[in-house]
Amino acid sequence: MRQIDAGLTTTEARAYYDSFGAKQDTQGFYEDPALDDLIAHADFGGARRVFEFGCGTGKLAARLLAEALPASASYLGCDVSETMVDLARRRLADFAARAVVQQTDGAVRFPLADETVDRVVSSYVLDILPASAIHAAFSEAHRVLQPGGKLCLVSLTHGVTIPSRLVSTLWTAVFRLRPARVGGCRPIHLAAYADPAHWRIAHRRVVTPYGIPSEVLVLDRGEASQRPQAHQAG
Repeated sequence: MRQIDAGLTTTEARAYYDSFGAKQDTQGFYEDPALDDLIAHADFGGARRVFEFGCGTGKLAARLLAEALPASASYLGCDVSETMVDLARRRLADFAARAVVQQTDGAVRFPLADETVDRVVSSYVLDILPASAIHAAFSEAHRVLQPGGKLCLVSLTHGVTIPSRLVSTLWTAVFRLRPARVGGCRPIHLAAYADPAHWRIAHRRVVTPYGIPSEVLVLDRGEASQRPQAHQAG
């Protein structure tokens, strides 16, 4: 039985999402309300350089580039899945002059220099990763964000209403037994990874369309002089 904080390995995640492909967009019935809330509270209109960790099919990127970001803003996305990278590149073809998508090897190391972007975005990705990799992603976000930049996150989370608690409990049980049945995703508590010495919560909300709970979290990068260290796997 898989531990709840284990997530999928890089190889497992790549294989699953290479096969899942464009079917990921069918999850919009519960993902879109959370993404609506994220866009409403992340001030993308003031962004100049955006990095997305785990771009998937490019659905969110296309929406940001078409509706939320200034025309001068640039976008860089990455994904471990070759299929997802290909889908995202095709979807963002109209924005090719300012949008780049790269495939990564699965290491949680963002392909950016220090303090070079003002938004880091990741939706329904951290809930796939083991806890050590989530800590590493927060550390990397802090490294690449400019002071005052925003970390903009959405993930599956634990329920806050009776229906959503039932859904998240069932989801967790399926994950423990057969993680591939739920794409390797499991409910997590995003805000618990945000060290208050390095992050300030600008917005947090749990939305529960169709009883499926998602946590929306927007964090402001703090001015702490010491960069947070990624937690090492035990």
